[in-house]
Parts: sequence; C-alpha cells; structure tokens
Amino acid sequence: MALFDEKITKQLTEFIGDLPQKLTIEYFKQKDCASCEDTQKFVSEIAAMHPNISVNINDLDESAEAFQKFNIERTPAIAMVSEDGVDHGIRFFGIPAGYEINSFVASIREVGGMDEPLPDDIIKRIKAIDKDVHIQVFVTPTCPYCPGPVILGHKLALLNSHIKADMVEATTFPELSQKYAVRGVPKIVINETNEFVGSQPITKFLEVIEGL
Repeated sequence: MALFDEKITKQLTEFIGDLPQKLTIEYFKQKDCASCEDTQKFVSEIAAMHPNISVNINDLDESAEAFQKFNIERTPAIAMVSEDGVDHGIRFFGIPAGYEINSFVASIREVGGMDEPLPDDIIKRIKAIDKDVHIQVFVTPTCPYCPGPVILGHKLALLNSHIKADMVEATTFPELSQKYAVRGVPKIVINETNEFVGSQPITKFLEVIEGL
C-alpha cells in the first residue's frame, strides 16, 4: 500500500519542482529495524516523483562497504549524493515524515541544483570555516519548528565540506536522545558538547561554530 495518495503525490511533485541536476538518495537498512521498511517505501515513492531522482538501496548484509564508505552506524539512514558523485555530508537518521518531509524535499532541491541563496556575508562566513563540524538536529515528526534547523544544518554542509549535518528522529533513537538529554525539540548539538534548543537563525549556528 502506497504511503502517499494521489493528492499528496501531486503536491510533493510540485514542491520538488523542475530539478536541473540528477541526484541519488543512498538508503541504508538492516534486519531488526522497526522503521526501515516504511522508510524505504518513503524514499522510493518520492524518488518516483521526478526522473532526476534515483534511489540506491544498501542492506547491511549485502552492502557493508557502503555503510563504511558513508560512515553509517545506525538505520534507517539516508544520504544525498549529487550527480558528480559528491557526498555532501547530509544525513537523515529515521524516517523524515510528518513536518520533516519539508526538510527532506528541501535537501532534494538543494542537492538537485535548486539552492536557496544566502546573503554574501553569510556565505563568506560559511566558506571560512576550516575545522571539522558535526551538527545533529533532534526532531520529531509532529514538531512544526523542527524542519527549519534541519534545513539550515544541511545548507551549511552543502556549502562547506568540513561540515556534516544530521537529522535525528528522537523517538527512533532513544539511546541518542538520552545521551544528549533531549527533552524538547528541535535540539541542536554541535560537536558533541555545544547545544541549543529551538528554531534559530543561521547566524546562531555560525556563532557557535566560529567559537569552537
């Protein structure tokens, strides 16, 4: 049974738009993963909405080398790869359903060449980052404020190869939520020890990163 009905499919297809570049959704799954089947349906149905989107299914039992290549330690997981084969460090851990479908489609648009412009001074600050940065944005599907920080984290990763950014669905990975004391979402954790809560502007991300 399809996850998206005809009406939702039409809306999402219009939201994706006319992608000028191809991209690949690298999807990762393994046995005993409660949400992997639904997440595979999710990415496959969205990929079918545009000819420039393809999906590569990586099963741990058959594609262990892909897990290692993309540094995937938990499932379900999604990575976005542009048509030139570049992995931009954009990750989704858990199904990006509910409100998070907005951040998922936004990443498709960005990697597919439909980037949303930023002010020149902000881009200059992003490009100047020369240290390794890992952004984790903890979300839940029912949180309307969560897609914004996810989109910003992925935008930073897209613009600077030193930056990796994850969406982490908090209820799918309770061990991570406990580790980082996630009591409200969105919660943003940068390089393990720097954190803030709530939907914040990109300047907040940059202030924290520049202070590392």
